[in-house]
Amino acid sequence: MINQGGSKVDQRPLAVVKVGGDILLDEIQRVGLAKNLIGLISENWRVVVLHGGGPQLSAMQSRCGIEPRKVAGRRVTSQEDLVLVKQVLCGQVNVDLVSIMQANGVDAFGCHGASGKLIQAEKRPLTKVSGGGSEPIDFGQVGDVTSINTELLGSLLSANIVPVIASLGINAKGDVFNINADTTVVQIARQMSAELLIFVTGIGGIFHDIKDPNSRFPSLDATAARQHIISGVIVDGMIPKVEEALSLLESGVDTIAIVDTRDASAFNSIAKGNAEYGTLIRAS
Repeated sequence: MINQGGSKVDQRPLAVVKVGGDILLDEIQRVGLAKNLIGLISENWRVVVLHGGGPQLSAMQSRCGIEPRKVAGRRVTSQEDLVLVKQVLCGQVNVDLVSIMQANGVDAFGCHGASGKLIQAEKRPLTKVSGGGSEPIDFGQVGDVTSINTELLGSLLSANIVPVIASLGINAKGDVFNINADTTVVQIARQMSAELLIFVTGIGGIFHDIKDPNSRFPSLDATAARQHIISGVIVDGMIPKVEEALSLLESGVDTIAIVDTRDASAFNSIAKGNAEYGTLIRAS
């Protein structure tokens, strides 16, 4: 297909994958992630990867004598914290993830949200959040996404490169913000009109009882997912993942999944609509 400017439009489907920092702590998951991405690419999918780095950041804060602060699974970021966020996410985690992917055949390109104004953001105002009580929360140097440089991402994808993005954002004045990776990946999926959004976590799905692997929900509709948040079945860091997923269902994304990567065929199975792995979240 040719667009009005005369250039060729890439018609391949797009998968956006968010990787939790816990995945990099497990060798089986690390290798499995790369194999799952290769599986999607071999089926002619374009892929964008966005990563967090919560465990690595908390470990660095501990070494520096800084107590991490979270509200309902969402990290509060002081100016002091932001220095470590830059070092850990853009240095340690991004480089480690890209090197793992390259070693396993994925042509990955590491970057962060300030690169080429890839993720533009503004400081988050005082905000009430589910599970955070009745008072608005000041999240400090945390930003909310205002726009994604979809042209830049599209150029990388057209060159068959997999962007691997650290979830930072930048505003017009050059201020850098820590951004919840779950929030950011949803904005990328929405603005890039992705067909598939995958949240990769060590937990690997939503469970009625996290201690019972047989209590996995293969799929949830929007009503059930919201009820499980209210009832306390979905807790902590899973809350923002699910809430962001629900906000995306109305934007045309076909499939949203929460899954781990221990099985190399998981992503392709999900892409075909199967509920064999993780938890699929659907509108109805």
